[in-house]
Amino acid sequence: MLEEFTRQILSGEQEQIKTEDVLFLLDADLEMLCRSADRIRKHFCKDHGDLCTIINGKSGKCSEDCRFCAQSSHHRTHAEEYAFLPAEEILKDCRMQERKGIHRYSVVTAGKSLEGEDFSRALKAYRVMSEQCSVSLCASHGFLSYDAFLDLKRNGVTRYHCNLETSRRFFSEICTTHTYDDKIANIERAKKAGLEICSGGIIGMGETEEDRLSLALELAGLGVDSIPVNVLTPIKGTPLEGRRRLKEEEILRTVAVFRLLNPKAEIRLAAGRNLMKDCGREAFCSGANGAITGDMLTTSGNRVEDDRKMFLKLGFSLT
Repeated sequence: MLEEFTRQILSGEQEQIKTEDVLFLLDADLEMLCRSADRIRKHFCKDHGDLCTIINGKSGKCSEDCRFCAQSSHHRTHAEEYAFLPAEEILKDCRMQERKGIHRYSVVTAGKSLEGEDFSRALKAYRVMSEQCSVSLCASHGFLSYDAFLDLKRNGVTRYHCNLETSRRFFSEICTTHTYDDKIANIERAKKAGLEICSGGIIGMGETEEDRLSLALELAGLGVDSIPVNVLTPIKGTPLEGRRRLKEEEILRTVAVFRLLNPKAEIRLAAGRNLMKDCGREAFCSGANGAITGDMLTTSGNRVEDDRKMFLKLGFSLT
């Protein structure tokens, strides 16, 4: 079944896929599954690797109750709190990351939305970065209006990030202060404004393998451009602090399934990668072709220099 399914994807025969048609992927031989995913990655995405780094542009005091998040005001994590960073500080960091060789730079802010003076500061930061840097600019500021997305685009942003986090079925177990449909509507507004979409989720929060499959199919239906796969790093003070860490085999299966169901998207390893063997090296032979490099929002990440060496050693192009 896997060989025939792979053939159909490569030939473009698979379009609308139903969950029941791909449940076999959860039991398929892992080595064969990863090999098929890598074939599909090479066919549709060639050997280009994509490196993105993020800066925590505004930290803490988030009104949302996402159970995994250190920055939620509902949890006691002692996460750092500060207002939106000055544009000059963000520009300085962007220049430094560009010199290291990253392709994309994203400003991420805590909170349900970014509004008022903070949003004006963000627009200024994007404007000066687009004028003085050559990297692609991404933004992650929660729920925005259509006009706000247009403002981001006019000031140099090309891609917007809004994770679905998990399946529709499991979402209410993770967050109750906004809905799955709120997320999807936000993504649709950003797309309407002409922005590319980065949207993925977190695995290891207590969801089932079927939930991960459902998320992959939801993202395929939305036609997102980049899919970050985060592995939960349990943070003390959050409701998920006691979750077991996923086995590497579970992560590799998820990466491969996401590639099979989203053949043209960037599958991007994100948080939790430094817990994997060789910083997730095997995942880049199992369908992944991108990474968030450098530190995450509230946890440490991987060095850009080390990631570049790994990608080049695996035969990826970083130009």
